[in-house]
Amino acid sequence: MATLLLPSGRALPLEIADSAGARRRGLLGRDGVTGALLLTPASGVHTVRMRFAVDVAYLDRGLRVLSVRTMRPGRIGRPRVRARHVLEAEAGAMERWGVRRGVRVEVGFGSVR
Repeated sequence: MATLLLPSGRALPLEIADSAGARRRGLLGRDGVTGALLLTPASGVHTVRMRFAVDVAYLDRGLRVLSVRTMRPGRIGRPRVRARHVLEAEAGAMERWGVRRGVRVEVGFGSVR
């Protein structure tokens, strides 16, 4: 199981969508997400046909946050030029977790602390 490691030392469950099909599917058809979803490679997302609002963090190659925004269902986000990965979570989660521009996150493998 993958984990999202935050600068605070907190670890959260992380799903990784690293195939074309998994990225296309993303969070569609779900009523929520436990932890976060990492789309890789990706530079943009949409929330068309989604059931809930999401926080979206655009990450560079080194997993440093370029920008964070909240997207309501039915929106199409502009791709970020330097983004190589996109992290999605339920709306409000990024702020609670301290994920903001300039912060670096890590991906780990193992159990969530």
